[in-house]
Parts: sequence; structure tokens; C-alpha cells
Amino acid sequence: MTDLSKLRACQSGPLTGRIVPPGDKSISHRSIMLGGIAQGRTIVRGLLEGEDVLATVAALRSLGATIVKQGDAWIIDGVGLENLREASDVLDMGNSGTSTRLLIGLLGARPMTSFFTGDASLRGRPMRRVIDPLSLMGASFSTREGGRLPLAVRGPTEAQAITYELPVASAQVKSAVLLAGLSALGETRVIERVPTRDHSERMLRAFGADLRVEKIPEGEVISVVGHPVLRGQTIEVPADISSAAFPMAASLLCEGSNVMLANVGMNERRAGIVESLLEMGASIEKTNERDICGEPVADLIVRGTGPLRGAVIPASRAPSMIDEYPALAMVAACAVGTSRFCGLSELRVKESDRLALVADGLTASGVRVEVEGDDLIIHGTGRPPAGGATIATALDHRIAMSFLVLGLATDEPIAVDDARPIATSFPGFTDLMRSLGAKIDEICV
Repeated sequence: MTDLSKLRACQSGPLTGRIVPPGDKSISHRSIMLGGIAQGRTIVRGLLEGEDVLATVAALRSLGATIVKQGDAWIIDGVGLENLREASDVLDMGNSGTSTRLLIGLLGARPMTSFFTGDASLRGRPMRRVIDPLSLMGASFSTREGGRLPLAVRGPTEAQAITYELPVASAQVKSAVLLAGLSALGETRVIERVPTRDHSERMLRAFGADLRVEKIPEGEVISVVGHPVLRGQTIEVPADISSAAFPMAASLLCEGSNVMLANVGMNERRAGIVESLLEMGASIEKTNERDICGEPVADLIVRGTGPLRGAVIPASRAPSMIDEYPALAMVAACAVGTSRFCGLSELRVKESDRLALVADGLTASGVRVEVEGDDLIIHGTGRPPAGGATIATALDHRIAMSFLVLGLATDEPIAVDDARPIATSFPGFTDLMRSLGAKIDEICV
């Protein structure tokens, strides 16, 4: 029989073709949430229809929004912020940390009680970083030890505006506080010393929120005024650069490849992966640069011209590419010389401890790897490693996809123990990669 949860990637020839990666997950989440709390109709095209985003859809439906798919568009008839209803059941967020943290922010400032849970991976992820600022605004919480799910939150009668300096560079925490600020009395301010992705700010403005960004010597202050009237919008979601990172890396590893990745979001606070690959000598050409719904977009032509060179990637770049480090690590494993990725503490609190899983998986595949504090050091030899490993993914979609990409270049196949989580962010990953010529097969057991 065939166990579809297990996949194996085998050495492939050059990859060729044109693909459109799935819609941006961050923008998809926010379009559903803001459409759900706006007045009037929001139309979203290009929505990522992965399990994480569908968890957000289900949550907003339970809070009163009407959300239906018509053809290639998702139609959202919002209820207005003040008319959100208390969900009649627990909000099961599956594997989605973004959905959970942002919705805790949105609902934790409303005068209602909400309950959150998720899968085993999500129940192990820290929520204290959003509980702390929401508590300052008047919310009360009941959680498992360490501020983990399952979680209950009761919002105050009137949330209080706060000024909050982010203790970690996190767009999710920033967004949670800004969403809570929509229900607060007065102006809520977030101080951000290290720039993080700004999709929330762009979209809140588009929906009509009174939001301002002020540059200060220490970074930025983002301010939002409470109780706005948000109006429905028409949104085109660009392709997710975090998903594009996998076919991009595969094209660079398979010499002779020539692949176009169309409609990729190139927000400067998300495009660190492209900057890093160019520093390593990658052939990546940006064409047809344009703006869609306030987000910069381009088509990327990626050519596999041979081994890249190792590079030192500074910690300051981590916020712009934190989800892309596993894919970049696969390229570094085949590069000439040593690469050092600095300041990866956030990788330890993702869907898994990605820093440990990347290091362990590369070691099992024949790569010399070291972890020093929060730095990952990869010693490339200028050719793909031996491979031949079965990788423990720990229910992490990005670990699964990264090592399948590496297996397209290694001498021996690389298998992953569970490919099912890939559907959380990149439904159709296997078929899309096969369309380019990648050899990825189900394992028969």
C-alpha cells in the first residue's frame, strides 16, 4: 500500500518552467480577519487555501462573518468590529501560530470570552508574548503552564490604549497589539526597534484605520486610533516569497535549471532570502516589477549556474527572512565554503525547534554542521552531500519541504517521515515541483 504521508526526493536534472507559488500566507490571514470585522463586502483573490488560512476562515465565520468562495474569489461580508459575536465553541486554530496570536489580539480587547486550542505543535508554542501586552490592556487569561494553549481570554468592557515596546522582533506580536488597539479607548502605540513585516500596517490603512508610522532614532512608533469604521476592500494577494523559497532553492541546486516564479511579493521587509542568495552568487533576475494593492511584486527568473559560495548572514536580516532559513540552509549545504547564519533564536520557537531540526537533518545527510548559541554554521564542499537519510520533520511543513528540495540534488534520495503538514502552507507543493521536473515520489510501505 502507499502511505501518502511519506515522500522521497531523488536526484533530478535541470528544472524548467513557469509557476505561480501559492498566495502569501501573512496577507491571506490579515485579509480574512480585516474583511470579517469591516463593514460591507471584501473580495479577496489569490488567497492561500492552505490549512492555516482555512483555520482563520473558520474562526471568522464562527464570530459572525459570512465567508464564501465564488470561482477564484473569496467573498467576505463583514459584521463590523462592534458586532463581533462570541463564538459558541472553542476556536481550533490547527497549526497556525499567526491566526492564534492575531486573533488573541483582536478578541482579547472585546467584551467577550474566547477559547483557543490547536494541534500538538501549536499547543507547545509560547503565547506569553501576546498575553503580556493584552493583559496591560485589560484582558484576563487562563492558560496551561508557560502561557500555552489551550487558552481562554476574557476581554474588558473597554480596552485601554497602551504604549508597548516589543521585547522581540515579531510582526505577530506587533499585529496583535495593533488589532487590540482597534477596540481601545484612545491611541495605542507600538515601539519597534527592529523592522518586521508591515503587512498589518499596510492593510489596516487600506481598510480605513487611522494608523501612523513615526520614525524615531530607536526605530519606529506605530500608532492606531481605537474604534475606527473599517470598510470592505478588494484585495489581490501576491505569491508568498516564503513558499517561493523552495522552488527557488531547488532551481539553484539543480544545475542548468531555468525557472520563472511569477507574481512574487517583494516587500522589502520580507525579501531577505533574495538578498542573501544574491550575496552567495545566485542568478536571480527580477522582472516586471509592479505594485499590487500596496505591495511590491515581481517575477523572478532563477537559473542554476553551479555551486554558490558560503556567506555570513547577519542577525539583523533575520526578521526579513526568518521562515526562509531552512531553505537557505539547503543551498548553503551545497555551496563552496562555510556559511554562518547569525541570531536564529526565533527558529527555536516556530512550529518546531527548526534550528535543531535543520542541523540534525543536514548532519544525517552528510553535511558538517555546528550550532554555536543561536548561530548555525554549515560547511559546504561545493557539491551536494551524500543524502540517503530519512528526516524527522516534527510536524513542521518547512522542514519537510526543505529536505525534499535537498534530496533533488544529493547522491542518494532523501525521505521525510511525514509530508502531511506541507498542506498547512503550500497545498499542491509536490505536483508543482513535479511540473518543473523534480523527482518526488510517495514511499510504498
